[in-house]
Amino acid sequence: MNSFTISQLQQFSGIKAHTIRMWEQRYNALNPNRTDGNTRYYDNSQLRRLLNIVSLMNTEFKVSELCCMTDDELYKHLDKQLNSSVVTDEKTEYFVSQLIASAVYYDEVNFDKIFSNAILRFGLKETYKQVIYPLLFRIGLMWANSTFPPAQEHFISNLIRQKLFAAIDALPPAKQNNDLWLLLLPENEFHEISLLFAHYMLKYEGKKVIFLGCNVPIEVVNSSFNNIKPTHLLFFLVHHSDIESAQKYLNDLKSAFPDTKIFYSGNEKLMDKIVPVINSKWVSTVQIFEAEL
Repeated sequence: MNSFTISQLQQFSGIKAHTIRMWEQRYNALNPNRTDGNTRYYDNSQLRRLLNIVSLMNTEFKVSELCCMTDDELYKHLDKQLNSSVVTDEKTEYFVSQLIASAVYYDEVNFDKIFSNAILRFGLKETYKQVIYPLLFRIGLMWANSTFPPAQEHFISNLIRQKLFAAIDALPPAKQNNDLWLLLLPENEFHEISLLFAHYMLKYEGKKVIFLGCNVPIEVVNSSFNNIKPTHLLFFLVHHSDIESAQKYLNDLKSAFPDTKIFYSGNEKLMDKIVPVINSKWVSTVQIFEAEL
């Protein structure tokens, strides 16, 4: 993919379209191409340049200075920022933007470099909270709006899954007398990164977790309950667009397992329409989930 509208640039960078236009007009930050019909579009190099500018916005440079820099100058300051021991951006926009850039260019080496640097600075837990979660949220918005190509979404998702599996595996086993959580995605739900992140947070807090993964039929859920009797259940609905089916799924779980505390998360527009049942809760943010632990 080598052709982007300004709306797509907004999705990738988090910078409003009118701000991007202002940077073009005032500082010549980007130079959009034009089709034969005089329609403006941006190529990969322009997208990468914008992401690099955004990555350095919370450093010592003003936006006007960054927009006027050459690409080589931007790369030099990015390397300096990466090697610096001082965290200058509390919102970690540098890491989020550079990881997205790695996905755009299928650059696994740069992904590992940026990710490892974030781990060294913030630690595992805070990296997943402050970098990976915002990254996934932004990619999710781009994927939903058909802005992020499926191949690149799969590429970065699999890299993140590998990191999460490794992080989960590195944590010590839970004590037997702690709460027991059952984690799953219902049938036809396959995007398990958020569920893996929840697994990591639970195990980090010393909770015992049974992870069933994605596309789990309700019969398997029932069988699992009968065998392990979990105290808590967590599931995600990402692409489930039928509110009636989603509500029925939650109601059926509560009817079958009235003593289990049920947490659910996922598609915000869908979650907002679900009517909570007794002893259930919508987990809309990482902070809410962390507070429950």
